[in-house]
Amino acid sequence: MATGGDAFLKARGRTLTAFRQDDEYQWRGPFYFIQGADPQFGLMKAWAVGDTNNGDDEWGEEIKLAEQAVQAINKLNPKPKFFVLCGDLIHGMPGTQWRRDQEQDLKNVLKNTDKDIPLVFVSGNHDIGNTPTRETIDNYCKNWGDDYFSFWVGGVFFLVLNSQLYFDSSKCPELKQAQDVWLNEQLAVAEKQKCKHIIVFQHIPLFLRKPDEDHDYFNLEKSVRQEIMEKFHEAGIKAVFSGHYHRNAGGSYRGLEVVVSSAIGCQLGEDTHGLRVVVVTDEKIVHRYYSLNELSSQGIEKELLDMLAKQN
Repeated sequence: MATGGDAFLKARGRTLTAFRQDDEYQWRGPFYFIQGADPQFGLMKAWAVGDTNNGDDEWGEEIKLAEQAVQAINKLNPKPKFFVLCGDLIHGMPGTQWRRDQEQDLKNVLKNTDKDIPLVFVSGNHDIGNTPTRETIDNYCKNWGDDYFSFWVGGVFFLVLNSQLYFDSSKCPELKQAQDVWLNEQLAVAEKQKCKHIIVFQHIPLFLRKPDEDHDYFNLEKSVRQEIMEKFHEAGIKAVFSGHYHRNAGGSYRGLEVVVSSAIGCQLGEDTHGLRVVVVTDEKIVHRYYSLNELSSQGIEKELLDMLAKQN
């Protein structure tokens, strides 16, 4: 693992500098990572008062939850390879009043993550806007690193995508085109390198439960979705991990698993504040969502630990 530099700016030059690529092409046995989503500092107060545009002036509850998440991750043994946050880091949209303070408070929590566990950031709609512009994306990148990039860990190829460019790129069509070109190049690299698995991270799910479900705020438009699903299927991508829904959901399309994880922060359904543990073995990707309380007090269950102990 490469070290040094700003923990929040590891994604540079469309790769993750936390890992030395040449060291990571080879499969070295099972490993795991932690996926979280939507810490979204400010939403709990905004949701409670019924004003999601301007009601995000307090986020003490989210600070406590994010601290609990970091403490739970730091206690895990063996350590996860990385901790990925799948978007909506904070609630304040670009240009809003509390945004900078929310970002700083989140960084103050995340900087306590074990230095041997790299942080991986995915851009969400609240991070770059529902209709992003070059300016909002540039501002995000200055704070959290590249908005899309790829990296290798232990023979597995990971792709982080800016899903907002699929949702509405009307104000920056050239940036969507650039991501499309880059993605095709990356999938060609993956095929050439004969990676063990390909895994994608993005904020907005392709779909919530069924590939042909109607389009709404929480998924991608059907024609866009279909094109992406087909591209991912042809490339042999195993799984897409997302957030955005603030509930657990998911389904599959022709062998491609879509995993939607609930939030560290505000819950909009019946799930608990939590994190997902994802174990990558030679043959498959196995995952389980844990409440923060469960992961803090009990750690990872024996069944998953046994998978990690099994050498291929």
